[in-house]
Amino acid sequence: MTGTLRLLRLVLRRDRFVLPFWVLGLGLLPYIYVTGFDTLFATVQERIQYARISAANAGFVGLYGPLHGDSIGELVVWRGGFSPVLVGLAALLTVIRHTRADEEAGRTELIRATVVGRFAPMAAALLTTAAAGLVMGVIVTVTLIGQGLPAGGSVALGAVFAISVWMFAGVGALAAQLSGTARGARAIGVLVLGVVWVLRLAGDISATGDGSLSWLSWLSPIGWVHRVFPFGADDWWPAVLAVVVTLATVVVSAYLLTRRDLGGGLLAGRLGPAAAAASLRSPVALAWRLHRGLLFGWVGGFAALGLIFGAVAASVVALAEDSAGVGEMFARIGGSDGVLDGYFGTVAPICGIMAACYAIQAALRIRDEEQTGHAEAILSTDVSRVAWAGSHLLFALAGPAVALLAEGLFTGLVHGDVALMVKVALVQLPAVWVLAGLAMLLIGVAPRAAAAAWAGVAVVLLLMLVGPLLEFDQWVLDLSPFTHVPHLPAASLSAVPLMNLTLIAAALGGAGLLALRRRDVPG
Repeated sequence: MTGTLRLLRLVLRRDRFVLPFWVLGLGLLPYIYVTGFDTLFATVQERIQYARISAANAGFVGLYGPLHGDSIGELVVWRGGFSPVLVGLAALLTVIRHTRADEEAGRTELIRATVVGRFAPMAAALLTTAAAGLVMGVIVTVTLIGQGLPAGGSVALGAVFAISVWMFAGVGALAAQLSGTARGARAIGVLVLGVVWVLRLAGDISATGDGSLSWLSWLSPIGWVHRVFPFGADDWWPAVLAVVVTLATVVVSAYLLTRRDLGGGLLAGRLGPAAAAASLRSPVALAWRLHRGLLFGWVGGFAALGLIFGAVAASVVALAEDSAGVGEMFARIGGSDGVLDGYFGTVAPICGIMAACYAIQAALRIRDEEQTGHAEAILSTDVSRVAWAGSHLLFALAGPAVALLAEGLFTGLVHGDVALMVKVALVQLPAVWVLAGLAMLLIGVAPRAAAAAWAGVAVVLLLMLVGPLLEFDQWVLDLSPFTHVPHLPAASLSAVPLMNLTLIAAALGGAGLLALRRRDVPG
C-alpha cells in the first residue's frame, strides 16, 4: 500500500473536472424531483391517486422499481429508481480508468518502477470513488432536508446513493482483473450492470402479478438498495448486504491482482488466425467486426425500451384521467389533442440522448484505435485516413439510426401505431448526429480532449432536466440540438430544422476528418 496517498492525489488531479461533474449532477437529481412533484400536484388527493396507480402498473414498476407509499419523499425515491444504474456506471468506469486503462497505457508500469506497492493503484482508485460516493450521499441528504423532507429518510436515500457507488466500484475493480484491456473491462462491468438491472426489473414486475419470480429481485444489488425504502420502512438490512458484497468484491479483486502479471488479465485473449478472411479486407468490414457487438447490444436495449414505453402508454391515459395535474402536464407538452402525444413527446428526447451516447461511444473508437497502435498498422497500408476514420464514423451515424428504429418499432407493436412511433423515434436522429459530429471534431482537432465529447451529452441532459424548471433563457435552451427537433407526435413535422441539424452535423464531422488528415497519428 506504499504510495497510496500520493496516487490518490494524482487521481484527484486527473479527475478534477469529471469527478465533481457526475457527483454534483447525479447528487442533485432527488432535489430536482422534489421540486417537480411540488409543482405537479395541486392537491394531496392527486398525489395519492398518482402513487396508487403507479404502484400497481407493471410498466412503471419496470422503469423505476417498487413504490410502497404516497408521500413526496417516497415518490422521489421511486422516480429516481434508475439512479443506482447511473451512479453505478459512473463508479465502475472511474475505477477502470485508473486501474486497467492505466495498465494498458503503460502508466502503471512506470509508477510501479518507483517506491509504490502492488495494491496502491487499485486502492487509490477505490478510495477516490468511495469518497465521491460519500460526498454524493451528503449532497442528497442535505438538499432533501433543506426541502423539508424527514431527516431519517433523507439520510437513508443518501446512503442508497453512496452504497450504489461503492458496490459498482467493486465491480469495476473486479472487471479490471479479469480483462487484459480497458475496453474488455468496461464491457464486463456494463454487462454485469445490465444483468442485475434486468433481474431487478423481472422480479419487481412479477411482484405486481402472481409474484412467482419476485425472488429474482433479491439476486440483484440494485434490488437490494431499492428495498431500503427511504421515507417508508427505512429498512437497513439490504444496505448491510450490499456493503458486505462490496467488501467481498474488493477482497477478491485484491487477491486476483496477485495472481496475474502486470498488464495482463486473468481471461486470456483469444488468438486469431494468421491471415484475415476476405470479409475483413476493407476498412468498413473491419469496422463491422469491431462494432458489431456494441451495435447488437444497443439495438437489443432499445428494443426492450420500446416494449416498456409501449406498455406504459396505456397507463398514462389512466393517470391523466385520475389526476388533473398529470393530465395538464402532458397536455402542455403534447398540445390539446391528447395526453399520449405529450407522453411520447416526453420519452422521445430521452431515447435520443441515449442514442447520442451510443454514437459518441462508437465515434471514440477512432481514438481508441489510435492509442492502442492499431491505427498505425492499418494506415501503413494503402488505406487512407479518411477511409479508416470514416468506416468507424459510419457506425456512429448508422448505428443510432438502427437503435432508434428498433425502439420505435417495438413501441408501435405494443402501442398499436408502428408507422407513427417509428417517425417519432427517427426524428431525433439529426440531433444525435450533431453530437457525433462534435465527437469527430474533437478527435480531429484536439485528440487528447476527445473524451470531452461526453460533456456535450451531459449539457444536453442538464438542459432537458432543469432548464425549463429553472426558467433558463431560450438562447441557453437552444444550445441543445434536441430543442430544435419537432416535438412529434403533437407538433407537425417540419423538414427545415432537421435539415439544419444535419448540415451542422456534416460540417462538424467533415471538419474533424479534415483535421485528422493534417495531424500526426497518434496525436
